[in-house]
Amino acid sequence: MKARVAYLKYKGRDNDSSVLLRRNIHRIEKGLIMQPQKPIFALSYITETINEYVKLRKNTTHDKEELIWAKEVLSVYFDTIDENLLPQKIKIIFEKFIDKTAEKNNFKNVPYSFANKVISDVTFEQFFSLCNQRRSVRWFTAKAVSRTLLEKAINIASTAPSACNRQPFMFNVVDQQPLLATLASLPLGTKGFAHNIQCLIVVTGNLSYYPTERDRHLIYIDSSLASMQFMLALETLGLSSCALNWPDIEQQELKIAQILNLSDIIRPTMLIAVGHAKTQGKIPYSQKKSAQQLINYMNHENCNFSK
Repeated sequence: MKARVAYLKYKGRDNDSSVLLRRNIHRIEKGLIMQPQKPIFALSYITETINEYVKLRKNTTHDKEELIWAKEVLSVYFDTIDENLLPQKIKIIFEKFIDKTAEKNNFKNVPYSFANKVISDVTFEQFFSLCNQRRSVRWFTAKAVSRTLLEKAINIASTAPSACNRQPFMFNVVDQQPLLATLASLPLGTKGFAHNIQCLIVVTGNLSYYPTERDRHLIYIDSSLASMQFMLALETLGLSSCALNWPDIEQQELKIAQILNLSDIIRPTMLIAVGHAKTQGKIPYSQKKSAQQLINYMNHENCNFSK
């Protein structure tokens, strides 16, 4: 409830980003890629979107890249739909605030053809090797973790999918004592090796990114997707990691919230130990299940389904 109140109070804005704008622009993007293309869509939220964009455009501290993305997508939207189907009040807003003279062929932040997608030269075997390389490492050297490398890995993490591109997560870096030692001892699974963790990432999710209760679990899903990419990226940078389980224990939630001064709408979703691995430190083998064990092919015979 507090998260919903916060969403309404701050209009979905968080520092230099707007949750409302990001969500609605992504919704428009999805409309622009539909096949067949609808002559008109997004009427229920396009006015809200334009008004938010116009307000934020006057804010000198707002993220410029976010605004460029919004402007270009809105321009393509109005160039794509049948303007004759627009209600008059939306036409007025459009004519007043959207630059129709923009050279849309130069837009770089709009939906594009799959044929124009950047293709990586990473093979399946290479990616499989990277995934096997990544293992939960618990023994680190005393070498400090470069914040520059962390930022590189977090840039990779930000490319992970999230619900309507809202990206509700934050990577809180803890690499200074005595705070580091205190936090490293909080997860239940760090007993015996917490003392040698050189850097700890507290991944948090912001519940106020969502106006409805039905989305309350998305912070855990989205932050987990981003965290996995973050940990794989670390491997390519010479760093190792260990995902630390953070079960829903109220006493622990209150303790970490108090230490990090987290509001009620910010929840820890995962902790990740990061460092330079000791070459002689051992790691668990951790036998993995096979695809055959994990796949269940569904059909009408094993489902409660009828045509």
